[in-house]
Order: sequence, then structure tokens, then C-alpha cells
Amino acid sequence: MSQPLAIPCPHCSALNRVPVERAGQHPSCGRCHQPLFGGHPVELTTANFDAVAGRGDLPVLVDFWATWCGPCIGFAPVFAAAAKELEPRVRLAKVDTDAQQALAQRFGIRSIPTLILLREGREIARQSGALNAGQLRQFVAQALR
Repeated sequence: MSQPLAIPCPHCSALNRVPVERAGQHPSCGRCHQPLFGGHPVELTTANFDAVAGRGDLPVLVDFWATWCGPCIGFAPVFAAAAKELEPRVRLAKVDTDAQQALAQRFGIRSIPTLILLREGREIARQSGALNAGQLRQFVAQALR
């Protein structure tokens, strides 16, 4: 039997140990009983960012965006669809840079949309600009090699 995955709950931030073979079977949080994966990106704030994106064994792909940004709005459906495809191998999350300016500053966001792939809270890849579905899959695949 393989080592279980540590997966932070996007609702209560509890760290859950999930056997690798069960990760794709819609696991729930042991504390709050909410699903660990919802098939959509998780909204991150300064309050929950480190608990969700900085811990656990899953890479986290974060879309830094803003409500007034046309390319961000156009990219949002592509990113949402990717959550359904990439979970539970990768957690997808969004940060509204206007509402979460401290996070935007922390990661040096200079243009939006910007995608940052994190592993254990550390940046492993970055891409600025909106992507189509194929480009997004390729970006994640190359970064996780």
C-alpha cells in the first residue's frame, strides 16, 4: 500500500490523509465532512492561502485575476473546466488581485491573468496571459515533469 496523500480541506483547512487509490473517489474532509474536491477552482484569500496552497502533497495551480480584466474573464471558463479534468492530481485555485492585494504583492504579480503552479507552497512554474485548454494542459504537464 502506498503512502497516503495529505490534502488540505478547502472549506475548513484541516489536513486530511487520503490513500492515493481513493483520491479520485470523491473523498470528504474528516473534520467538516465537505468534499475535498468540488470540480471547480477554490477561492483563496490571505486568510486561507497558506493553509490550502502551502500545505499538502498536491500541486496547486493558482490563477491571479481581476474582475475588470477582459482576458481574465475570457480565461475563467477554461480554468474552471480544467479543475474538473485535473482534480485530484492538481488543485486549482483563484486569487482576485484587487481583493487580495497582499497576495498579489507577495507573488510579484505584474500582469493578469498570471498562473503560478505551487508545490508545498513554493513556486515551480509561472505563466502570464490567458491560455486555451490545450496550452493549459501542456503548461501543467511540463511543469510537473
